[in-house]
Amino acid sequence: MFFNNLIFNFDAPTSWGIFFQDSATPPMEGLIELHNNIMYYLVLILFGVAWVLFSIVYNFIEKKAPISHKYLNHGTLIELVWTITPALVLILIAFPSFKLLYLMDEINDPSMTVLAQGHQWYWSYQYPDFLDPNGDFIEFDSYIVPQSDLNEGDLRMLEVDNRLMLPELTHVRVLVTSDDVIHSFAIPSLAIKIDAYPGRLNEVSVYINRSGVFYGQCSEICGILHSSMPIVIESVSPAKFVNWLYNYE
Repeated sequence: MFFNNLIFNFDAPTSWGIFFQDSATPPMEGLIELHNNIMYYLVLILFGVAWVLFSIVYNFIEKKAPISHKYLNHGTLIELVWTITPALVLILIAFPSFKLLYLMDEINDPSMTVLAQGHQWYWSYQYPDFLDPNGDFIEFDSYIVPQSDLNEGDLRMLEVDNRLMLPELTHVRVLVTSDDVIHSFAIPSLAIKIDAYPGRLNEVSVYINRSGVFYGQCSEICGILHSSMPIVIESVSPAKFVNWLYNYE
């Protein structure tokens, strides 16, 4: 049970967490890789600047060099170095950043569509491609589970009564809107963060490459209960998803 919860929580926020949650979509894998590459350059710059500062402080103190470079007005070479080097670093960072940004904005041909609508203070979901036994669209509301109703192993302020069910290895189009004020639909493990505006539809493509339960929250301050709008997406195999649709009431 302990190890199940340990693995389970890698897809949810953890106390004092400073690392990314485990990725579950190609864009999130790209974001983590981009972050690691940028950190490589940052470490090099940090040690380079620290070495220069230490050398200056150590070698040019008043006792060791009281009148060093007294008549030096400028240094063309060093000015070229500290101008061209940062420009090259920014170029090395920019190209993979633009590539990833383009890939994240690309909308693939979806196999299904889900509508997520924000309310004060809960989410509602609709599957416009599927009908219930009454011939209506499958739709439901998703409210936070009060702390008094949590079961052992549940996450406080993150559990909901109805999870958004999605099939893995399937291109899903998620339409996001709002019924009242501006909300934000955000799930870190899936690299999703898209604003929900009243009277407007925003669109994001999701391709979950593994099964699991992924947690998110509204990321736009929307009122007194803003922190009580968790998002829970459960990714299952296509067969289990079809079975869930078949048994939905």
